[in-house]
Amino acid sequence: MNKPVISIRNLTFTYAGLDKPSIKNVNFNAFQGEFIVLTGPSGCGKTTLCRCLNGLIPNFYSGEMEGEVYVCGLNTREYSTSELAKHVGFVFQNPENQLFSLTIERDVAFGLENLGLPKEEIKERIEWALNIVGISNLRDKAPYELSGGQQQKAAIASVLAMKPEVIVLDEPTSFLDPKSALEILKMIQKLNKQFKITVILVEHRLDFAAQLADRILIMNNGEIVLDGGPSKVLTEEAYLLGVGIPKVTFLFYQLKQEKFNFHKTPVTIEEAAVELRRLLKR
Repeated sequence: MNKPVISIRNLTFTYAGLDKPSIKNVNFNAFQGEFIVLTGPSGCGKTTLCRCLNGLIPNFYSGEMEGEVYVCGLNTREYSTSELAKHVGFVFQNPENQLFSLTIERDVAFGLENLGLPKEEIKERIEWALNIVGISNLRDKAPYELSGGQQQKAAIASVLAMKPEVIVLDEPTSFLDPKSALEILKMIQKLNKQFKITVILVEHRLDFAAQLADRILIMNNGEIVLDGGPSKVLTEEAYLLGVGIPKVTFLFYQLKQEKFNFHKTPVTIEEAAVELRRLLKR
């Protein structure tokens, strides 16, 4: 098997001033091109884990860190956040926290200029990233002139221009209406498939996100308690943990309580149709 692009071993982190760790005993690997959805109840440690992936922990947030985090072969204890940014892109929950220049083009250029890239390459990367997310026509607009969905696309473009191997997105749809949220998630899926970028997506809206995932990690009380394919993970245990499982999955969960026997737990309408047809043929 290929070497993992993310490798976490026995990771525990306690923020300065707190007695209780925010994450504890976390272990997992992620491989090139995987689409991983990270979910769990509020306060379970998802954002803290994401901060460990790009070096914000331990380089920015102070506290006590135990264990090891390797991203693209780099130990996050030994490399600066700026160095890790070449390999790991981070998209924040609120794009307004990520966009600060007078124009979108300047925002996309910011990270590239900090890398000291030649002007011609910067120009080419800006054009490429804006085209990929479909906002080339907005390059001269100020961030405040854009809709929430357009701002999130601009934030993704600024990360994508760095050409990272990994993109971490911390609830990128939470400020968006359902239509815009679906558009953003489809775009993330396209980037994952087209460029083999490893995606770590923190998301509560699992009705669509679960369909995109190769794996789902569910956290609770700072630990990863479930890890596997969507059908394996989105079960009664996930529901009892307070995870917002897809509506079709919840329906089958209820049917199971009525003694209906299914081969697998569906996460899409198509999978549900297959299970129902199989059941009716019996």
